[in-house]
Amino acid sequence: MAYTSILAVHRLDRSVEYVMDKDKTSRTGAGSASSLAEAVDDARDREKTECGVFESAIGCTLDTAYRDMRANKERWGRMDGVQGYHLVQSFAEGELTPELAHRIGLELAERLLHGQYPAVVATHLNTHCLHNHIVWDSVAMDTGRKYRSSARTYYTGVRAESDRLCRQYGLSVIESPESERGKKQYGKWLAEQNGKPTWRTAIRQDVDSAIAASLTWRQFVKALEGQGYELRMQRKYPTLRPPGKERCVRFKTLGKQYTPEAIRMRILYPRRGTKGQAVPRVQYARLRTRGRPVRGFTGLRALYYRYLYELGALPKKPVYPGYAVRQDIRKLDQYVEQMRFLSRHGIDSREQLAEYRKPLLDEIAALTKERHGLYRSAPDSPRIGQITARLKVLRKEIRMCGRIEKHSMEIGQRLAEARAEQKKYVEKEKQKGADKAEKRRDALQRDSRFH
Repeated sequence: MAYTSILAVHRLDRSVEYVMDKDKTSRTGAGSASSLAEAVDDARDREKTECGVFESAIGCTLDTAYRDMRANKERWGRMDGVQGYHLVQSFAEGELTPELAHRIGLELAERLLHGQYPAVVATHLNTHCLHNHIVWDSVAMDTGRKYRSSARTYYTGVRAESDRLCRQYGLSVIESPESERGKKQYGKWLAEQNGKPTWRTAIRQDVDSAIAASLTWRQFVKALEGQGYELRMQRKYPTLRPPGKERCVRFKTLGKQYTPEAIRMRILYPRRGTKGQAVPRVQYARLRTRGRPVRGFTGLRALYYRYLYELGALPKKPVYPGYAVRQDIRKLDQYVEQMRFLSRHGIDSREQLAEYRKPLLDEIAALTKERHGLYRSAPDSPRIGQITARLKVLRKEIRMCGRIEKHSMEIGQRLAEARAEQKKYVEKEKQKGADKAEKRRDALQRDSRFH
């Protein structure tokens, strides 16, 4: 669950050199930062952020963040009063990755500050619970107005936005038992407390099963429809109707883990099943040519096949499913379709893609000219319908070529990021193994001394 706390920073009289002096009193978190410089330095502690990998700046630069904030105050003549704010956002142990934690921290800063206040966002990895530090200037860059913080703005702003983001990404939030009970009818709450299933329990089980067997939202919908459910998503509150039931049920009434947004995140970031729990079979992508699996890819097809592997869409799984590509799994259906298009037409390079697209453009121009003439000379001709149908097919192919050209460049960049993540993951696992081996040796030596 996400926990947030915010502290106003009042003093600016301490210099950055004093704050960064390692011989001085050690810092223990947001509560010990008494100056803006110290708050920025604490947030950017290299030992906690793994050498700056999970650091970002908004409206300033990382290396000169404190000086940029001070210059902003001097420009507006607002050197008095509260100098800035230091927000800490902590997450439950093992609930998310450092990359996702940092992404949530950036989105929270964006929602709270709207790009008006210089800020530094850092994700610390030095404790069992990942946590974000967000430090921002109290003076707005564009208007010179001061940021106001109170108990009311904390609950309606900071905590509310943090909880919304956690629910959006399928994470837990802190809720009191009384408020949780108030959302349910007493009969349903009493039944669940006594361990008795309700008719909604069966729906949750079916939804959980569909999530576990899916890699994309489309597969999830098909899995539920295959069980007889009817989904209505084009509404203010999306609903589903169980088989044999006349009334529809809103997703959100099933619980905070069953809203469409939470379900999408559960598909995107699946969790391992508990011991003894049966895991449904996932619908993997099948790429075939003339009835046989395609092999020996080169060029664009090799690029797409590698990306589908990194997404976990093939039976053989990557060693480490990097966040750089996992965030793109919602587009899996599009990538599979593009891969099939490349295989169907034997396209392995962007040059071949351009050669394939050129005659299509020429045919579109010729057919458009022909149809324009028919509109004048023979508006009732059946040929017009034939041309329209053919143009629809050609334009779809042109759009596919454009998407492949764009996505292939994005895929190449994400694969490079994924390789960097994998390298870091492998090095981290090696270090863990070395640390465990050292602990075992120390334990054996202690045992030998006792015996």
